[in-house]
Amino acid sequence: MARYVQGTEALTRRLQAMPQAVLEALNPALARSAQEIAADASALAETSRSTGALIASIDATAPGETTPAYASDGGRRTAGDGEAFVTAGEPGARHGHLVEFGTDARQHQDGTSTGTMAAEPFLLPAWRLNMNRVKARLRRVIRAEVRKAAK
Repeated sequence: MARYVQGTEALTRRLQAMPQAVLEALNPALARSAQEIAADASALAETSRSTGALIASIDATAPGETTPAYASDGGRRTAGDGEAFVTAGEPGARHGHLVEFGTDARQHQDGTSTGTMAAEPFLLPAWRLNMNRVKARLRRVIRAEVRKAAK
């Protein structure tokens, strides 16, 4: 399951204008941040544990790595420079979005209903728990590299 953030095009344009050294320094910080978010998402998904497949499928993808199959729009995606992904999904666990957002009842033609499932968010709360720390870490790395580049 992939989540997209609005405004990434503007951020990408700004990042491309920076020296390559800044991006190279940013990649380890992004990878570490993604790992922390994935760890928190796994802990938060514990409440929805049935088989453990969803929890096992939560993964962080560092810059230059490729997401597991079915984790991003039904396929694989490679993180570029300045990108890191936290995904939930693999061939055996393709229901992360259903757990995150919940479901409504659907009526089948034979009259049976699928029932509902309450949302049990785990990715968005994990991001919110780590957001300030991630922003501060990235800000520190960028400032340090810009200062180095300015010398």
